[in-house]
Amino acid sequence: MALMVAESLLGAGFEQVFTLLQETVKDVVSKARQFKGLLRNLDSTLDLLADTVKKIERSNQQRGRAVEKTQSLIEEMTKGEELVRKCLQIPWWNLVLIVKYSSKLSKLDKAILRFCQVDLQLHGTMTVFETREIVSDISQRMDSIRSVETPKVSFAVREPPDFTVGFDMPMKELKTLLLKEEVTLLVLTAPGGCGKTTLVQMLCQDEIIKGKFENNIFFVNVSKTPNVKVIVQNLLNYKNMQPDFQIQSDDDAIDQLLQLLNHITPNPILLILDDVWLGSENLLEKFKFDLPNYKILVTSRTAFPRFRFTYHLKPLNDVDAMTLFRRSVSLHDGSSYIPAEEDVKKIVKGCGGFPLVLQVIGASLRGQHEVVWRSRLMNWSNGQSFLGSDDKLLGHLESSLENDKVIIKECFMDLGSFPEDQRIPAAILIDMWAELYELDEDGIDAIAHLHELTTRNLANLVMAGKDASEANSYYNDDFVTLHDILRELAMHQSSKEPEEERPRLILNISGNNLPKRWMEKKQKLINACLLSISTGESFSWSWCNIHAPKVEVLVLNFQKLNYTLPEFVEKMDELKVFIVTNYGFFHAEISNFQLLGSLPNFRRIRLEKVSISSLCKTLVPLKSLKKISLFMCNIGKAFENCTIQLSNALPNLIEIRIDYCNDLMELPVGLCDIVLLKKLIITNCHKLSALSEGIGNLENLEVLRFRSCTDLSELPESIKSLHKLSILDISDCLSIGKLPKHIGELCNLKVLNMKGCLRLCNSLPESTVELKQLELVVCDKERAKLWEPIKEFLTKLKVEVAEKDINLNWLPK
Repeated sequence: MALMVAESLLGAGFEQVFTLLQETVKDVVSKARQFKGLLRNLDSTLDLLADTVKKIERSNQQRGRAVEKTQSLIEEMTKGEELVRKCLQIPWWNLVLIVKYSSKLSKLDKAILRFCQVDLQLHGTMTVFETREIVSDISQRMDSIRSVETPKVSFAVREPPDFTVGFDMPMKELKTLLLKEEVTLLVLTAPGGCGKTTLVQMLCQDEIIKGKFENNIFFVNVSKTPNVKVIVQNLLNYKNMQPDFQIQSDDDAIDQLLQLLNHITPNPILLILDDVWLGSENLLEKFKFDLPNYKILVTSRTAFPRFRFTYHLKPLNDVDAMTLFRRSVSLHDGSSYIPAEEDVKKIVKGCGGFPLVLQVIGASLRGQHEVVWRSRLMNWSNGQSFLGSDDKLLGHLESSLENDKVIIKECFMDLGSFPEDQRIPAAILIDMWAELYELDEDGIDAIAHLHELTTRNLANLVMAGKDASEANSYYNDDFVTLHDILRELAMHQSSKEPEEERPRLILNISGNNLPKRWMEKKQKLINACLLSISTGESFSWSWCNIHAPKVEVLVLNFQKLNYTLPEFVEKMDELKVFIVTNYGFFHAEISNFQLLGSLPNFRRIRLEKVSISSLCKTLVPLKSLKKISLFMCNIGKAFENCTIQLSNALPNLIEIRIDYCNDLMELPVGLCDIVLLKKLIITNCHKLSALSEGIGNLENLEVLRFRSCTDLSELPESIKSLHKLSILDISDCLSIGKLPKHIGELCNLKVLNMKGCLRLCNSLPESTVELKQLELVVCDKERAKLWEPIKEFLTKLKVEVAEKDINLNWLPK
């Protein structure tokens, strides 16, 4: 009887719409990290309803019964499928859209639940035992899975490391102190490398803390040079309270923050200010407000005596230190040489109970010969502790580099070229090291070096899940993080020689405080091969007279809306790689771009969060440029308004990468005239909907990726002319409904990635059987069925069903 009741509610198109929605949700839930909780709830709801839908459909077929359409529900499902697809279009940094779409997902989930919980019951209250069973199951699931509100993207607290030791008692003590009513600001202090951030991460996983503060735990990396305006701007975006004006000053920012906190209270709020440096006490005062249930937890290497409540995190005791060291030094198969207990104790004592030091030293000795252990023991024979001084810590950590290969040590020191607490994209390091150390172009050697640094606990390489088509060629989503102490170690190692003789020179300029020697009128000679200059928002000083004839890699990090390239760039005749990164909140306008036109060896450029239109106004021929990478840039129609044609400006370009450029709606026609191009990679550009037929002019193209371009509905037929193409990637192009009719003319195509192409449901084009060189197709289970009749014609072909990647730690938080 329950089935008959439900039949009267469900229309004939219901199962088809339901299946498409369910399939879309299951595909997107593992990719749209921003909406992970909401999509999981929706996935659970649909799973509960799936069996009922199948039973109803079977009953319809058995009885040959016509079913009334529940048009409103079908429309809701159709809109829902489109909504879920659009979730992949929302970049992790656009917090306003994340809030907006989170609300829409919640409404969709509630609408489906209401149908299950209310509508079915209203139509069968007398004899709906099965319906009540469904409703009961859903209700139980609802009790166990609470509806997730706005995801904490930029301010989410990371999960603690998989293995920790010695933190249970400190966590209990810290929690007890924090929850006292009189404690409104608590400073957690210890030297660098003692585990302050790890302890906070563990605290935020505590059920009592989560229950009290719920979604109002904000984790902010303050670092050495905090930008109050950017911090508050992001907090406002996170809570969908973006002001109509741009915040102009710190005072404006604090006023806006107070309004935000007043909006949240009386709900409890925990603001975590991580890594506050000496001299930033005034920042803590600014963030203090007399509000109910508002608490601030600060981590710092400094105790800040002016604040009443302080918790001193102590180093690990001997037992816990020994446990952590043994775990760090042991190989997985237990084959690593470890000396006698007394000798190990001497090394552990020298590490002072610092978790970071124990892990780094342990990893540096892992698998080493007995002679190496003996040498290290001689240096530490007095068992001296290095507790309490970062300088001593750095000196102690230096010993972990003693036995490293020269290339590994050089790569480690290069990591100091980037601002603290910032992720370092692996793609940047691949470009740098390909030129500095002549590593391979595809990045295989560079990633291997990063793995080795990670193994030694000198860095942390975070890699996205990869399928067979990406394993050795796609590193766009991979990045490196570096502990502050290790960053200081890298810079310390780089600064041992006199400034004029250093192979890498790293300058971190706070405000306008240039070193006096840099303000002298006489020309400043630099012999470095790598030059990194980081400036803040308030930097406005005229660049000094620098002569850097040997610089091969130039890294500029800044936080300004308008940035002028230094005049001395024009004379860097050996410059090969130029990395420009805007760490500010808004896109930056760049001037002086024409200086690059005179560089004879200039090969690679990467721009992040830059307005491309500002460059095109003064675009000059870059005849030696081989590769250009644009990340989170504003492009629009900038290339169409260039002062010269792209093919004339970039005549020898062989690779273009465009990622997260959300205003790119169509492929610039001018790009199709750069006939030497071998790689065209456009990823996560969700508004890209049109490709020019001129793409067929790129006769030398070998790699073509349109990964996660979710509005792209088709590939132009002219693609058949790309006879050198070996890799075609249209993964997660959710709107593509068919492959080009003459795709079989791609006579050298070896790899086709079409996973996540949910609209691609019809039979493959007849010409597909002509893809004789095709070796690998990556797709989901449904698309794999389309290839079954093709396999008998293509003897080399392997069809791999892509596994859903549930490890999402690599996604931006």
